[in-house]
Amino acid sequence: MALMPKRVKFRKSQKGRVRGNATRGNYVAFGEWGLQALAPGRISAQTIEAGRVVASQSVKGEGKLFIRIFPQKSVTAIPAETRMGKGKGEIEYWAAVVKPGTILYEVSGLSEEAARAAFARVAHKMPVPCRFIGRRPTI
Repeated sequence: MALMPKRVKFRKSQKGRVRGNATRGNYVAFGEWGLQALAPGRISAQTIEAGRVVASQSVKGEGKLFIRIFPQKSVTAIPAETRMGKGKGEIEYWAAVVKPGTILYEVSGLSEEAARAAFARVAHKMPVPCRFIGRRPTI
């Protein structure tokens, strides 16, 4: 797996529930344009990598791409046709927990049309609905 933490405090985490809106990471900080999640959910490391590949192909060396999410939650699964008991399953994949309003990707150095086209391709890969957003004007 490409994206996963170097170490974690506990081997297996509980599922939890994604509630509320994002209060951190909910504005464009590094680039000029961003892709914002509109619904809660989990985004796997493979999906984040697929979005990175598509975005870097669209950017083509003109701009700089920033990934604002990191998969740090382990998702476990028990093999099919296994009887009850025997504890929790092995780690299946790593996922990033996303709340509504979280910025997923940012890009700088591109025009609005090019950034909008690149993020349209990235949003197609994401399991949560996303929207294109620009940097807020500073006062």
